[in-house]
Amino acid sequence: MANNITIVELAAALGLSKSTVSRAFRDSDDINPKTRERILQKATELGFSPNLYASNLRGNKSHTIAIIIPEFGNKFFSQAIKGIEWVARSNGYHVLIYVTDHSAEKEADIIRTLVNGRVDGVIMSGSGEGSNHEYLKLLENNKVPLVFFDRYYEDVPTACITGNDFDSSYKATKHLISNGSQRIAYLAVNKDVSIGKIRMEGYKKALQEAKLSVDERLILDTSNEVHVNFSDIKRLIEEQHPDAIFASVERLAMSTIRVAKELRLTIPNDLKLICFSCLDIADMLQPSLSVVKQPAYEMGIQATTQLFDILCGRKPDGIRELVFLDSELIFQNSSRKT
Repeated sequence: MANNITIVELAAALGLSKSTVSRAFRDSDDINPKTRERILQKATELGFSPNLYASNLRGNKSHTIAIIIPEFGNKFFSQAIKGIEWVARSNGYHVLIYVTDHSAEKEADIIRTLVNGRVDGVIMSGSGEGSNHEYLKLLENNKVPLVFFDRYYEDVPTACITGNDFDSSYKATKHLISNGSQRIAYLAVNKDVSIGKIRMEGYKKALQEAKLSVDERLILDTSNEVHVNFSDIKRLIEEQHPDAIFASVERLAMSTIRVAKELRLTIPNDLKLICFSCLDIADMLQPSLSVVKQPAYEMGIQATTQLFDILCGRKPDGIRELVFLDSELIFQNSSRKT
């Protein structure tokens, strides 16, 4: 809820100036401790909570950074947040976490709330929606540096820490081919977002090198919604009869396993499967799941280190720089020839 009382009204109720009240909340040395105590007591009594991040408080830093992610329900993001939070805490900073639900509109709304001095910097994995990212210029205009991790926007000049997705996808697809697969389907959620495009390009290169045709009917661009992607994957399997599936996100691999069960297909005999995933229990599944495991924690650490390099003046802001971290390919029973 918004405050029902302003700092001006609080000052009036105390018979003090607004600047005196402001100094009390900034814990300034030039205010009498008894006066400060009286102000804080009155603020509590009237239910006033100051915006400690407001830009008009003499330009003080908030010592807070924002993390903007497209979703929570993904082990990758929880591990990345751990890395971000560790570096932030080591530098005496706090973090605020915002979730866009893969919506560019929601992402833009979040950005607009962050340019009033609420945070000193932003670390973001893009929502993946839309091609117009003009709203991100608000950060630049308000001198709030931005660093991307995992997903980035090609039209935004800033640093990004991401995985070596092209190489990983290429190797994962080659693995499926070497295990006898000829009709390999590629599943994506928004194949036009940075990681979706790059992962698909690696998949296509492996097919072309093996003299296998790139069949667009085997490339599925589906939804994050489980009931939608389940239906889409089921239709793909029934109509196109792939012998392997390469899922660019973990969620689609889980839906593939459910579809296979419903259609009474066995993995890997009828359908081989591999996916990008940070799932800790991939080896516990039956059969054990082959994964491209991204260095999510390290990605979070490096993105935050880049941000603090900018905040501390060690690096300039607004310079495009892509840093690629190696993923680990763990080939298990779901993709192997039996």
